[in-house]
Amino acid sequence: MRLFLLLLSAFAIASLRSLLRSSTRFAVLAVSLCSAPHSSFSAQPNILLILADDLGYGDVRCYNADSKVPTPNIDRLASEGMRFTDAHSPATVCTPSRYSLMTGQMAFRVPNGGTVFQGTGGPSLIAPGKLTLPGLLKKQGYATAAVGKWHIGLTFRDQAGVAIHSGERAAVQRIDYSRRIEGGPLDQGFDQFFGTACCPTTEWLYAFIDGDHIPVPPTGPIDKSKLPKHPYANDCRAGFIAPDFPMEEVDLVFLKKSREFIQQHARESPGKPFFLYHATQAVHLPSFAAPEFQGKTKAGPHGDFIAEFDHVVGELMKELEKHGLAENTLVILSSDNGPEVASAVHMRADHAHDGAKPWRGIKRDAWEGGHRVPFIVRWPTKVKAGSTSDQTLCLTDIMATVAAITGAELPHDGAEDSFNMLPALEGTATAPIRPYLLTQAFGGQRTLSIRRGDWKYIAHRGSGGNNYDKGELKPYALPDTDPEAPGQLYNLANDPGETANLYSKKPEIVKELQTLLEESKKSGRSRP
Repeated sequence: MRLFLLLLSAFAIASLRSLLRSSTRFAVLAVSLCSAPHSSFSAQPNILLILADDLGYGDVRCYNADSKVPTPNIDRLASEGMRFTDAHSPATVCTPSRYSLMTGQMAFRVPNGGTVFQGTGGPSLIAPGKLTLPGLLKKQGYATAAVGKWHIGLTFRDQAGVAIHSGERAAVQRIDYSRRIEGGPLDQGFDQFFGTACCPTTEWLYAFIDGDHIPVPPTGPIDKSKLPKHPYANDCRAGFIAPDFPMEEVDLVFLKKSREFIQQHARESPGKPFFLYHATQAVHLPSFAAPEFQGKTKAGPHGDFIAEFDHVVGELMKELEKHGLAENTLVILSSDNGPEVASAVHMRADHAHDGAKPWRGIKRDAWEGGHRVPFIVRWPTKVKAGSTSDQTLCLTDIMATVAAITGAELPHDGAEDSFNMLPALEGTATAPIRPYLLTQAFGGQRTLSIRRGDWKYIAHRGSGGNNYDKGELKPYALPDTDPEAPGQLYNLANDPGETANLYSKKPEIVKELQTLLEESKKSGRSRP
């Protein structure tokens, strides 16, 4: 009897081992199938792209230890991901940077590519049929949504059906709000959109666009007497305002809409990846922080506005974590250009805070402070926490990088100035990825710069944007060490402050970079 029980026990153990081996093989097979490229939506990461407005390199504590504004949520994002120290906006102002971000193509290559739209200005800079970042991701099975500031051009029509492409105040009064708005996010690859045509609290049109309509149109001119008065409040134009447009809480409305999108997606489409583009009003002037942030910092109204932006970042991250999405979401945070004139000047004078530190120049300028911006990536499954990268990067590179991540193919006539930064994110890049960097200042094609390695050639004299000969910027003017030269040449390794113009001393380098710039203009691309 005892022998029988021993035999029975041995048989049971063997059977159990066989079953476990089969189960293990099945589990491994299941995991393999789920993780195989393009086998299911869940294999792709969600993507959250947060684009600040006029947030400078020195505005963020993890980039500038002397920043007078605490940015704990942005700092945490950097500590959990990768911080790029040589990242750049394609242009030094809003519209061309946003065009370049959405298309992977430098804006100076298209008609009116140096334009900054106002009010009802348009049409869209994005040509019909042009491949866009959301369009690329939509083809890869992504749900796509944009919340916030658009500012790449739209087409409104009047009651006779005539297109309105004027940015003037009177043009707002001609809009037929029953008609569809053309050329906006829904026509460029986004499934959903909630936001504004241009700068939310600066423009002639103060109203929210939902999809391709303005459901609550303006009812009259804005009463500016009820708005805050301070040195950072003077960019607010006397436009027309809708009754549901809260001038001091626009970013909280945008935050609410993005949180609702994440909630709905997690509830209704948990197996499908999403791309959410969240473009804030902060920290573009006027600095109208919401009441709960007013006085929160010791750096005045603009410091409070930066703190509100940091809060928005934290709340979006909390929403991802709440729904279990944070681990499989690629989060990118950056800015469309450097800090604005008034905020830079007054923050330096009143609070010893330099939003462009340590660089020369500010918004509109060809110098580094105009386009070197924060760029942080958090992606727990791929990007090492607490890492930094000195790879030269441009916002145009987001498109090729996302294409590589999702397995999409870029056509020859798309993403012409976009480079795949995935090796940098994964920490496998052993050499510079970009052969050179192009940037454009306020004058568009007349104010181009090219950077190759440490050498930066600016193809014009002066800043390319702001006037340093008079007014509040005159104290920041630097002597031109080569005043007769038609352009500027700097070695950023030896002279990061762009103080010594070497144009006449290094003619061979000037010629090489001039030739490279002309070749890039002629070929219409920088991506091979």
